[in-house]
Amino acid sequence: MRTLSDIADEYAFLEGDDRYRLLIELGRELDAMPAALKTDATLVRGCSAQVWVYPTGDEGRLHFLADSNAAITKGIVALVIAAVQDRPAEDIAAMDIREALAPFELERQLSSNRTQGVPNMIALVKEHAARIAAA
Repeated sequence: MRTLSDIADEYAFLEGDDRYRLLIELGRELDAMPAALKTDATLVRGCSAQVWVYPTGDEGRLHFLADSNAAITKGIVALVIAAVQDRPAEDIAAMDIREALAPFELERQLSSNRTQGVPNMIALVKEHAARIAAA
């Protein structure tokens, strides 16, 4: 998976539909999430599409699997995952993920339907990380 910084650099040079295409491409680059992990416990609430996030690894290095049934939403969750992928759980729990995503100006670039679940995606990622860091 690309780093959030690399994605931001590419995103900054794009406009309109090309930004949508980049998000769709990012979603396709996510590691495959087995259907068995798409449960109520991994479902992100409050999204217009279905989104699942599941942590693997341990407190020293969390690796997230994520998926969505909508291409653009899958790209958005890929951005969230890119911000935290393979970092220590404690760092993720303390991280301001919303600030890390600020360069993408998602609220200005996408409809409110597409971005309404972003805070919930972030919250679920941070909850998983905090739980694993405390274990």
